[in-house]
Amino acid sequence: MLPALILSSGLPPHGGNFSQEALRLGLKSSQILDASASLVPFRPPRVLRRALKQGISGSALRNYPDREQQELRQVIASWHGLEPEAVLPGNGAAELFTWAARDAVGCGLSGLPEPGFADYRRALACWDGAARSLPLSLSWPRTWPQPWPLPAEPAQPCQVLWITNPHNPTGQLWSRASLEPLLQHNALVICDEAFLPLVPSGESQSLIPLVESHPNLVVIRSLTKLFAIAGLRLGYAVASSERLKRWQRWRDPWPVNGLALAAGRSVMADSFGMDRWLQRVQAWVSQEGNWFHRQLTHLPGLTPMPSSANYLLLRGNDSLLALRERVARRGVLLRDCRSFEGLGDNWLRIGLQNRRGNLRILRALKQELR
Repeated sequence: MLPALILSSGLPPHGGNFSQEALRLGLKSSQILDASASLVPFRPPRVLRRALKQGISGSALRNYPDREQQELRQVIASWHGLEPEAVLPGNGAAELFTWAARDAVGCGLSGLPEPGFADYRRALACWDGAARSLPLSLSWPRTWPQPWPLPAEPAQPCQVLWITNPHNPTGQLWSRASLEPLLQHNALVICDEAFLPLVPSGESQSLIPLVESHPNLVVIRSLTKLFAIAGLRLGYAVASSERLKRWQRWRDPWPVNGLALAAGRSVMADSFGMDRWLQRVQAWVSQEGNWFHRQLTHLPGLTPMPSSANYLLLRGNDSLLALRERVARRGVLLRDCRSFEGLGDNWLRIGLQNRRGNLRILRALKQELR
């Protein structure tokens, strides 16, 4: 599947290529609005910024980081009501997908609901893992949460199931009640909840409370999306202690840098600040997401799809590649969706911005659709 990621148009197949796109377009970074990635549009919390400042002037930059990430594991575990041994911080969720994929290969064939996040195939390819596409419908209602749409026991069974909740790129939120039975039919279930904390009432659909009673479940989260710290690289896995001990033996000696540990520890330990931050982020997703979706419905030849998350799909009557490029020339980056298996060149994904940013996206689209 990897060759499909090399696009004939020369456009990057995934979001977050800010520097490369600025260079390609001949624009300054200050001239670009990157809606190809899906990060909150706010500055990181003050406590996190303070921790970074103190870390640079203190020991976090000079000393080797804690190989066991003990303090960060403790505060994450406390937040979720878990034992620290059930948590493993990683160098972003991407590193943890790699180790999940190694376990997956040992279990058998992976089932990938698609269109879906291409990094799961990247992780499986590291270990020559086999995968089967599980096609999802490209039409869905605007109600959340939704029942899992695929049969628990498919005609062609897989041993491993990769779930994204909310789904990427569709933004569908799956109900915990419909996901729990899947644990009885798969040797391993890997659930990517990178965007779940951003979704209003999303936490009630998390599978993390099921980990203790289901050793065949792995839940992976990202702090990158929630706190807009993509450059810092920080995520964590929740799974059985035996599984996470095995992953620790496989990984590099210092996979999470000292500044990331300090930042994550400070923000996750501040429970009052975390609650306030989650309320702010979820209010933004709800209010701005609904407003932005309504505005997009007025654009000719484009259909915005329902989404519970801080991103949404835009379907065109025809190819949207030329439109994406013209909008990029105006300094607005949208996500080319051809790396999502099952989506063609008539799809774009837009990362939700603040009102000013969303208005800029709308202006650019309107100008190029005239």
